[in-house]
Amino acid sequence: MKTLPVLFCALLFSTPLCAAENPPADAPQDVRLGPLKDYDGYFPFTPSPSPEAWAKRADAVRMQMRVALGIWPEPTRTPLNAVIHGRVEGGDYTVEKVFFESMPGFFVTGNLYRPAGKGAGEGKHAGVLCPHGHWDEGRFLDSGEKAVAKEIASGAEQFAEGGRSVLQARCVQLARLGCVVFHYDMLGYADSTQLSFALAHKFAKQRPETPGSDGWGLFSAPAEARAQSVMGLQTWNGIRALDFLTTLPDVDTRRIGVTGASGGGTQTFILAALDPRVTAAFPAVMVSTAMQGGCTCENASLLRIGTGNVEFAALFAPKPMAMTAANDWTKEMATKGFPELQKHWAMLGAPQNVQLTALVQFPHNYNAPSRATMYAWFNQHLALGQSAEQLAERDYVRLSREEMTVWDDAHPAPEGGDEFEKKLLRWWHDDAQAQMAKSPEEFRKIAAPAWAAIIGRTLDDAGEVEMPALDPKQIGAATGVQRTEHGEFLKIAGALRNRTHGEEFPAVILQPEGPSARTVVWLCENGTAQLFADGGKPRPEVARLLDAGCIVLGVDLRIGKAANRVVKNPREAPAYTYGYNHPLFAQRVHDVLTALRFARNTEPKAALSLVGLGATGPIAAAARAVSGDAVDAAVIDTGHFRFADVADSGAANFLPAAAKYGDLPGLLTLAAPRSVFVIGEGESAPASAALDWLLKQNAKQP
Repeated sequence: MKTLPVLFCALLFSTPLCAAENPPADAPQDVRLGPLKDYDGYFPFTPSPSPEAWAKRADAVRMQMRVALGIWPEPTRTPLNAVIHGRVEGGDYTVEKVFFESMPGFFVTGNLYRPAGKGAGEGKHAGVLCPHGHWDEGRFLDSGEKAVAKEIASGAEQFAEGGRSVLQARCVQLARLGCVVFHYDMLGYADSTQLSFALAHKFAKQRPETPGSDGWGLFSAPAEARAQSVMGLQTWNGIRALDFLTTLPDVDTRRIGVTGASGGGTQTFILAALDPRVTAAFPAVMVSTAMQGGCTCENASLLRIGTGNVEFAALFAPKPMAMTAANDWTKEMATKGFPELQKHWAMLGAPQNVQLTALVQFPHNYNAPSRATMYAWFNQHLALGQSAEQLAERDYVRLSREEMTVWDDAHPAPEGGDEFEKKLLRWWHDDAQAQMAKSPEEFRKIAAPAWAAIIGRTLDDAGEVEMPALDPKQIGAATGVQRTEHGEFLKIAGALRNRTHGEEFPAVILQPEGPSARTVVWLCENGTAQLFADGGKPRPEVARLLDAGCIVLGVDLRIGKAANRVVKNPREAPAYTYGYNHPLFAQRVHDVLTALRFARNTEPKAALSLVGLGATGPIAAAARAVSGDAVDAAVIDTGHFRFADVADSGAANFLPAAAKYGDLPGLLTLAAPRSVFVIGEGESAPASAALDWLLKQNAKQP
């Protein structure tokens, strides 16, 4: 060739190019080839350097949480139809039975504790929401005489009667301190039986009957593709419980606390992060850089990819949050996690508003010493005005199951079981679809940020990307570098490397002689060799692009040679894998974004096109949807693919939440008004016609 191509000149003096098959010793390993992360991993939190930086990060994490939990958009707040009945007098407090509908026909159940007698005082009271964790029988817990005797001997409890229920104990004492307390059931516990305990907390094997066209069940691929999970339902129940609590006439909505331990601690910091009505929070024995929550009710696909419980707790800052640690997965919180939270709260101007009490002499608990810390925290931050003497727990008479249950002959338990489950999930899905169907503007407002969260990356944060250059002295078999001149074009084969995210993959650049007005990123499903015909010449379609002066950047996605890996957990809940790791589909989209970023950085003035034929079409559609206006023209072969049709959560094209936000057609509409040529839908045009169209786009460039 007479002159060096513009692109090659830009690359010539960078670091050496490496081929993916034989990288040099100093080349970074692709982090995606390493072990998968699971809930027992390490989840550190790095505080942001400024309030402005944190605000941006917090918005992104909250959106990821809302999408993962199935509450973006929020389900319609249908009437609660709350029923309060069966008051029990406790002297200085009362207990009532409550049930209401968080979704039509889906009931939240619990007990309402209120101050009474002289302790009731005048005016409105602080409200406290009490989600519970994985205690036997939940709200109906009775640990028994022998167990409480051991607790008293260890200093964990004080009273032989009241100490038998750590759950009732905190509700009674908070009511005595002047709070209105709602203690509600986790799914499958106590009176919440519409979805069984075995399903919500012990799910282990996929149910073959759930993915059918007549409906689907939780943990199935169709449910995961619509962002439907037990954790999402429990989160929504918590939000509706706040709706119930804050509408009570005796509750001061400016003073709302939430506290729970273990799984209830998970619910506490999730609710505190997402609902601005919470003013003080106390998650016990759950905030940790270690185990993130082992139950199916604490996991949701997409939820903790790139984040974790400590950062979820940080979302509540600068409002007041205290927590406890025990001799469990939280035992290192004092040195791993809490120092970062202290720095975080200080950065936001409220260092006094975060506290850790490390009670590591006790096992996992919400015992009397832990509760005493919580009472003092709420006394201060909910302005209860109680003295130290009044804060001290006193014994009480425990209520029996019969005295607490909300269902009786006058209030019969509602329907439940498999058919109810399917009906509930169908309503949840249809409600979201109806909201997005109100207008194209409303669809874009909801779907665009959702897809960014699903993919986990946009072109704006694709990172630092390079294709190490070809120094002629370093070309050879030892480096795997290939540089070949072919008459009117130059072939550069090696690896694209994303320094920011620690990723790399094979790619080929075909560079025509002279300046180029367009770069075409061509996605290859079976390796970049498919860009070429027999004899090593470019295939006719590629040759036409080169003849028209286009740079062709081939991206190796190896569609048919990889599948999703799953974590080593015998339970077949997809969230154990996809709650912590990007699925393969998203990883392939990341590679396309890396290629687009490289093309844009290298030839910033050239128009940028994307070609996804065959199985790469859906990947191209997703990449373009999260690339802003960078890609001005795209050829996308849908192949009639729909995320909703993927019946196996282990399939290569499985993508959590993807069927919820318009599926593949929704992705295509998000690229508007930029040009796209779609094939693979109905009696569409052949690929040759798409190429003709793309060349016409190139002709429009100056």
